[in-house]
Amino acid sequence: MPPDRDAAPDARPSGPGRPLPRDAQLFAWLLYDWANSAYVTTVAVAVLPAYFAAAVVPADGWPVLGARLSATTLWGWAVSGSALAVFLLAPFLGAVADYGGLRRRFLALFCLAGSAAATLLGAMGPGDVAPTLALFIIAQIGFTGANVFYDAFLPHVAAPYGPGAMDRISGRGFAWGYAGGGLQFAASLALIAAHDAIGISEGRAAQIAMTSAGLWWGVFSLWTLARLREPGATPGTTGGPAARPGFAALARHGFARMRATTRAVLHDRPLLVFLAAFLFYNDGIQTIISMATIYGKQELRFSTATLMATLLMIQVVAVAGAEIFSRLAARLDARRALMAALVGWCAVSVYGYLLTRPWEYFLLGAAVGVVMGGSQALSRSLFAAMIPADRSAELFGYFSVVNKFSSIAGPALFAGFAATMGTARPAILALSAFFILGLVLLAALGRMKSRGEAGRGGTSL
Repeated sequence: MPPDRDAAPDARPSGPGRPLPRDAQLFAWLLYDWANSAYVTTVAVAVLPAYFAAAVVPADGWPVLGARLSATTLWGWAVSGSALAVFLLAPFLGAVADYGGLRRRFLALFCLAGSAAATLLGAMGPGDVAPTLALFIIAQIGFTGANVFYDAFLPHVAAPYGPGAMDRISGRGFAWGYAGGGLQFAASLALIAAHDAIGISEGRAAQIAMTSAGLWWGVFSLWTLARLREPGATPGTTGGPAARPGFAALARHGFARMRATTRAVLHDRPLLVFLAAFLFYNDGIQTIISMATIYGKQELRFSTATLMATLLMIQVVAVAGAEIFSRLAARLDARRALMAALVGWCAVSVYGYLLTRPWEYFLLGAAVGVVMGGSQALSRSLFAAMIPADRSAELFGYFSVVNKFSSIAGPALFAGFAATMGTARPAILALSAFFILGLVLLAALGRMKSRGEAGRGGTSL
């Protein structure tokens, strides 16, 4: 990969065992993971699903087209719907952002809209089913849409540090995210646990926790949005090229590039195989992340304290997990380290089907923490290494398409099992098939690399 024009004056290669140099651009990029993880941990994964099931949706469900749907079913469809929206938007927006130098502006747009919606979720109360779902979908679209452009900065941020740095920087970003999200979640958990002592209800404490997570996301992101430079901008500035095409030209170019890149991706066999693998195994990962709390609440009947303590422990363990797998990638390579993480996910899905007691749920959370950071960070860095840096937003748009498309089937599977069988437990076991298919395809990618058909930066795009 050629050196990036945003390179710090004193940047120098950072090998697998060498500390990453301190740099303002790297710090600004890492800080966004610290910021947005508060939303996904406290709101999307922990507090809102439990609050939605216990306080917002009536005990007998909510009427939709003549049927009364449970909280689990409504939640599954909401997660799938927000994923579908990003699935439709991401490739076009990515192409426009690359062409017009608009990565940072799109990052700001989605980030601020999402954090505002997350903050407003704290005002929702019993019976506010429709507005809660609407705000959650907006927050989810903001979170996942912003990540398209945040991830697109990775090749540019990593370029000054030389070969081998991409995996470590991606892992470091996730580690910062787990630390920031874990810290804010710990404060929220302490507030919920002490609600009686400070004279508020548990529901009110949950509302405050969600509002504070939305504010955490928005406020900490301001540093990233102010300091992160658009690739191609001169040092000391944050914008892209001085003269940008008009909206009509951007739209025409966006659609043209999207069509051309779609054709190119379909003919680039290594990239296509990786995206197919990611499609399958990420479906399992995202389903476990998005449905774990509501599964523990409604299916397993565990207490809120058990669920929250497990999620907090996952954040703590995941910091180490992200670092462990990034170092494992330095010793092996990103693909083999990722395959090791997927073996761990297979074990998680089988154990999740079998568990019945709270301590087993806690043990399962520890395993999730170890493999979660590694699988997410290595997926991002492996993809970034296969694409041209000057088209990062466009191609990360496709990465996000696969990411979000793979977030549709799993939650819908949960919703379907809950609605038709009265239990979502078999869906947990079924997720192991997603991880196995991912392993098979990653093994095929390795055989292609051994024949010289794939490699770092070897895409034909």
